[in-house]
Amino acid sequence: MSVSYRQPGVVLTDRHFTVPLDHEDPTGETIELYAREVVASDKAHREDLPWLLYLQGGPGFGANRFVGRQAWLDRALDEYRVLLLDQRGTGRSTPLTRQTLPLRGGPAEQAEHLTHFRADSIVRDCETIRPALTGGAPWTVLGQSFGGFCTVNYLSTAPEGLRAAVLTGGLPALDAHADDVYRAAYPRIERKVAAHYDRYPQDVERARRIAEHLMRHEPVLPNGYRLTAEAFQSLGIMLGGSDGSHRLHFLLENAFVRTPSGHELSDAFQEEVQNSLSFAGHPLYALVHEACYAQDARPTAWSAERVRGEFPQFDAAKTLAGDGPLLFTGETIHPWMFDCDPALRPLRDTAELLAAHTAWQPLYDPARLAANEVPVAAAVYHDDMYVDATHSLQTARAIRGLRTWVTDEFEHDGVRAGGPRVLARLLALTRDEV
Repeated sequence: MSVSYRQPGVVLTDRHFTVPLDHEDPTGETIELYAREVVASDKAHREDLPWLLYLQGGPGFGANRFVGRQAWLDRALDEYRVLLLDQRGTGRSTPLTRQTLPLRGGPAEQAEHLTHFRADSIVRDCETIRPALTGGAPWTVLGQSFGGFCTVNYLSTAPEGLRAAVLTGGLPALDAHADDVYRAAYPRIERKVAAHYDRYPQDVERARRIAEHLMRHEPVLPNGYRLTAEAFQSLGIMLGGSDGSHRLHFLLENAFVRTPSGHELSDAFQEEVQNSLSFAGHPLYALVHEACYAQDARPTAWSAERVRGEFPQFDAAKTLAGDGPLLFTGETIHPWMFDCDPALRPLRDTAELLAAHTAWQPLYDPARLAANEVPVAAAVYHDDMYVDATHSLQTARAIRGLRTWVTDEFEHDGVRAGGPRVLARLLALTRDEV
C-alpha cells in the first residue's frame, strides 16, 4: 500500500516493491525494496511529469532523507517527480546488518547472498520497478558517486530505460582492478592531508599526540569500538567532503581533558569519533565496497590493505618513530575494521570469504558505451579524494556523447554542497544548453 504525506513544499509517497534476489532466477527468492517518491506540492496533481531516479553513493547507504526542497532536490522538483531509492540491502530495503545477515545461514551463505548486491543487481531492480511507475517511459537518472557507477552499468545493460543520465563524482574506471583504484588513491589522500595541515598547522602536533596516546592505551569507546591508531587515521575519510577539513580540525582540538589521573581522551571526542567510525548504520558499505570494483576472476583480497603496504608513509608506527606528520587515510576498507567495530565483528568471516571470491561478472560493456545514444553529463571533481579524476576522464572519453564538467570548485559532495546549481548545469549539458 502506498501512503502519501506532506512536508513543506512537497508531497511524499512511500513506495514498496518486490523484486527477485537473483534476477537470473526470476521465480526464485524475492526481496523487498523501498523508495520515497517526492513531488512539488503545486505539481502533485500532474500525471505527465517525467521521473528522475536518484541513485545514492556508497555502496551501502540508503537514499537521502530530505526535509522539503533541500539541496539538489529543489532544482529537480521544478520539472520532475523524483524517486529516492533505498538500494537493495540499505535503508528500508530488506536491510543487511550483523542482526539480519544470520538469517541467511553461516558466513558462506552470507557471502554468497552478498554477491547479489552490486551495481548490476541494483540496475536490474530499477528496470523491474520502472514500468510500474512510469508506464514504461524512460526516466532520467542522477547517480552520485557509487550511484554513478550504477548509472554506467545502466548505460551498458539497459540504456532503453534512460531518457538522460547525469553523474556527480561517479565515473568509474571501466576495467581497473581494485588494486589500480587504491594505487591511484593513496597519493590523492596524501595531498588532501597535506592541504589540511597547511590550513591547520596546529593539527600536526595534535594528530601525533593522539596517535601516540592510542599506541600506548588503545581505549575502547563507549559503544565497544576499539580505537587503534590505524582506526584514528581512518578519520581522514572526512577530507573528501566540502567541510571535512574543518570538521576534522574541530574534532582534534577537543581531544584531551585534564583529569585527576592525568590527560585523557575527552568524552566529547570519544563520542564524536565513535559516531564517525562506526559502521552500525551502513555495514554493507564495509562488506561490498571493494567488490564494487571486481569484474573478473581475480579476488579483491583486501586490496586497500595490501596496496597500503606500497606507501610506508601511511604506517603510523614508523611515522611516530620519527618526527614527520601523521597521515590520515581515506575511503579504504581494512580487515582490522572487522575486529575494531562491534557492528562488523560478527561479519569478519563473511568479509574474508567475499575478499576471496573469484566469480565476479563484468559490470560495464565498452562496446555498448562506445555506441551510446543516451544524453549523458558528468561532473568530474579535479582532485576528488574518493574517485580518481584520471580514471573518470578516461571513461568519459569511452562513452559516446558524454559531456564533462571538470571543476575544482567542489569536493566529492558537490551535488550536496552546490545544491541546485550543480544539477542545473548537468541537466543543461544533456540538453546542449551550455
